[in-house]
Amino acid sequence: YLLEFIGPKIRIDHDYAIFMEMGQSRGRLHGGDNGLEGDHWYKYRDDVIRTGLTVVTFFGAPAGPGDGGFCCIPGTHKTNFLTSIPQEVREFQRNAHYVRQPVVEAGDALIFTEALVHGTTQWTADHQRRAYLYKYAPGHSSWASSYYDTALYEHLTEQQERMLAVPSIGGRPDTVEALET
Repeated sequence: YLLEFIGPKIRIDHDYAIFMEMGQSRGRLHGGDNGLEGDHWYKYRDDVIRTGLTVVTFFGAPAGPGDGGFCCIPGTHKTNFLTSIPQEVREFQRNAHYVRQPVVEAGDALIFTEALVHGTTQWTADHQRRAYLYKYAPGHSSWASSYYDTALYEHLTEQQERMLAVPSIGGRPDTVEALET
């Protein structure tokens, strides 16, 4: 999926984990292609989808209905009306039927583009929330201000080195070599 969405010169940009206990909150709704953040975009042209920064979240704990954690407004990666989302909804001060919290099991993965309006609602479950986020970008762009140092990882394959490479435009090879058919 990532190659199809981001393109052949994909790179991993950064990663982190989120751990939350019951009652903890994180931030607000954010994201969306507002024209200001150069890596939060979604494009569809000539039957090809391309996205900027794209997230793969692995869930280390389940999130049942109403447990909180990841939430989003489905379809907003395609919208041109981000300012129409009321501020009190963005700040989680008012519930809105269109803000959805998917139910996930431990071991599930969720892929979404940063062009999707998303956030983290208050965690209400009695077990710890554990989410591991890996963020991928087109080979020419970067959201993070630092990069992976491939010298710190032993025995990387050439493909793994390309995935961890710093962003560049000129001369960047495809990350995944074409498969012979």
